[in-house]
Amino acid sequence: MKSLFENRLRPAAALLLLAGAVSCSPSGKVKAMFDKGITADICIPETLSENPEDDGAAAAEKPAAEERREEAGPIIMNAIRDSETGEMVATDIISESKVVARFNHVSERLGNVSVSFDIVVPSALLDSDWQLRFSPTMRIASDTVSLETVLVTGSKYRDRQLRGYQRYREFIASIITDTADLIMMRQLEVFVARYYPDTYAMRRDSSIVPEPEAENLFGVTQREAMEHYSKTLKHYINDRKKRNREKMFRKYVKSPMDGSGMRLDTVLRSDGGDFVYRYVQSFRSRPGLRKVVVNMTGGVYRFGEFICNFPSPDSLEFYISSLSSLADDSPRYKMVIRERVVRDNTMAFIDFAAGKSVVDTSLGRNADELRRVRHCVGDVFDREELELDSLVVTAACSPEGRWSLNAALSGSRSASVGECISELFEYGADSLLKTSCLPEDWDRLSRMIASDSLISERSRDFYLRKVLSVRDPDAREAKMHGMTEYRYIRERLYPRLRTVRFDFHLHRRGMVKDTVHTSELDTAYMRGVACLKRLEYSDAVRILGSYRDYNSALAYASAGYDHSSWDILGALPDNSAAVCYLKALVLSRLGMEGGAREKLEAAIALDASFRYRANLDPEMEKILHKTKIH
Repeated sequence: MKSLFENRLRPAAALLLLAGAVSCSPSGKVKAMFDKGITADICIPETLSENPEDDGAAAAEKPAAEERREEAGPIIMNAIRDSETGEMVATDIISESKVVARFNHVSERLGNVSVSFDIVVPSALLDSDWQLRFSPTMRIASDTVSLETVLVTGSKYRDRQLRGYQRYREFIASIITDTADLIMMRQLEVFVARYYPDTYAMRRDSSIVPEPEAENLFGVTQREAMEHYSKTLKHYINDRKKRNREKMFRKYVKSPMDGSGMRLDTVLRSDGGDFVYRYVQSFRSRPGLRKVVVNMTGGVYRFGEFICNFPSPDSLEFYISSLSSLADDSPRYKMVIRERVVRDNTMAFIDFAAGKSVVDTSLGRNADELRRVRHCVGDVFDREELELDSLVVTAACSPEGRWSLNAALSGSRSASVGECISELFEYGADSLLKTSCLPEDWDRLSRMIASDSLISERSRDFYLRKVLSVRDPDAREAKMHGMTEYRYIRERLYPRLRTVRFDFHLHRRGMVKDTVHTSELDTAYMRGVACLKRLEYSDAVRILGSYRDYNSALAYASAGYDHSSWDILGALPDNSAAVCYLKALVLSRLGMEGGAREKLEAAIALDASFRYRANLDPEMEKILHKTKIH
């Protein structure tokens, strides 16, 4: 009966023990705290340093996290970069600030935004056997960005990590790298000395013996002898160790200490107070960005094994304020003078046979040139806002030959070209087509000689002083024969002077006055305003800088050129709340708080909404609260 009773009792006792073990397990312990509301959280402090970098500088003078004092108050952690190693090092910042806010306003400056929040861990969760892993995320517009992980590691957890690394190092050290250690050298030497004394006598000879000769001396090959006296089992075990290096790393190192993608990995030697890590993240802003949402996930690990996840805390919301939102995008117009008379022209290169005026469409590119001219004339007729008054066709000749002959030839060539395009004019409108002649185009020739790099400076000087000084065109052309490059000029430049010029004389339909002043949208200015709103501040300054108006000053202020901004603002009247507010902001940056306060009061008096705007800009928030502006 006793044995039966004991056998029945044992399962029940086992169940009770199992239930107790489950209730006392790390998972049960953590979940019990979660049920009581003890969990990690993310919050925004009521008071933050005006410059996030100041926190790091102040922290550098504080003791390291591993040497923190046994205090019951919250320990606000920050990480600074070690100047020698380049690693992120945890530091202590003892602060009395409370962490209650879940939203905040931050400002965009020079295209960048910096947000700050605290990761808060109650002291009850700081177990020496645990590692807490926190992974914040940031939602920017439609993108979700994963931020660097924060690790809070207990001292026993870290000791276990270090022991794992030590065991792995010992394993690596046990791998034999020198193959000579795997050969029984003494036995091999005795074998050779006993059976091959002649060969043994050569043991100190450094010469290389080829494999076939070695086989004749030993009776066996070197490879066979080495394999015979090798430690086969040891060799096998050594190779297996090499193959299992990654496997053994996972076995010994349950939780690797990998710094990639990690903001902070701090070891807590004390659980005297809550742990608070101040997370500062900067990023490039985007046009139209109004809000950034921060979330956090986290988990508890015990000696590398996952225990459970933290309940997800409520999101943090950061509302972004940008100076670009103050841009005035009202249309800007510019005055344009429109003249009644309009002139246009084109030029064609028509080839003529020597001394002839007939247009031969089979010669050179005449057909293509005439087709292009006809298309140009047609476009003029199709322009509804313009009406053709006349089309003057002017043919020009090159200077060789007598001037009188060139005059007659150019006149007849003008008439021939005019006949080729006359069919484009309606009946009765052919009177608009007129012809003229330019016997010798010396002006065009002078420009070509001045710009041609193949003509020497000496010849250019000769042309200017000797040739152009001759008034008679025939004598002038004869004088050119004295130029070194005359043959080149006659063969290459003269043909380019045989042109036909088409001058269109038009007027605007319905326009009576000779000139009219009208306004048109200043597209360049509006493009600069668009750049300003897209946070492209350098382009905005380049486009708007010369206008010297409110948007110009705003572009300079947004780009950080405060003195240039004030140089423009100082000349602008205080006729709008936006101008007064921008003046206040720039004066504050320049250290003139008295003037900044005066302009801020003026802005609020003109538009009360700027009092709320002032809370969004750190330059104005300080003055607003310091002076108690109402």
